Amino acid sequence: QVQLVESGGGLVQPGGSLRLSCSASGTIASIPDIRWYRQAPGKQRVWVARIIRSGSTSYQDSVKGRFTISRDNAKNTVYLQMTSLKPEDTGIYYCYVPPNSWGQGTQVTVSS
Repeated sequence: QVQLVESGGGLVQPGGSLRLSCSASGTIASIPDIRWYRQAPGKQRVWVARIIRSGSTSYQDSVKGRFTISRDNAKNTVYLQMTSLKPEDTGIYYCYVPPNSWGQGTQVTVSS
């Protein structure tokens, strides 16, 4: 099981940007699948973005064109660049490595 630590959350105005980081305890180069999830207040945790070992990415429809997931194998870190943020993007963002490695989450609040 890999240990994951998210950072980079905060309060941002609508239309703003944030970059989240997910630092792993070991090398991520060999990890085939790394994902970001988010959980809005009072709602279930939902998948946001995914990057596989080849570098191929996929996104939830609501964030396509606004969010970008990337990985830096040398730093054992996965990023989620978020732009054009909306109030509905508010929530706790979690990094996840299947089958059962979750980070503690980082809070993102989009509000004026």
